Amino acid sequence: MKRIFPMSSWAIALGGLGAALVSPSLALAHYPLCSCEMADAQTVRCTGGFSDGSGAPGVTLDVISYDEQVLVAGKLGADSTLVFPKPASEFYVLFDAGPGHTVEIEHADIH
Repeated sequence: MKRIFPMSSWAIALGGLGAALVSPSLALAHYPLCSCEMADAQTVRCTGGFSDGSGAPGVTLDVISYDEQVLVAGKLGADSTLVFPKPASEFYVLFDAGPGHTVEIEHADIH
């Protein structure tokens, strides 16, 4: 007859530690990054990416007025940038890579 022994707490802890060491991407989270600057007097250039150094092509980047109208509905290009004409009214930029991965940039912070 085969006997089955329950795992001790130290064995469970070592197993969890081993899983974290084998799979470091699970242990290290990355966060979104986005910056916007004036390309010239009338044009804004925004660049998005992640803290692990990866780009964000295809990620949604919208320009929104303070009354919540979408002024520019965009997606970052292959180079993780989006260029758009500066709106005449006050606005903010929303980089949205999914839940917990958003960045908002106020128009006053774009130079």
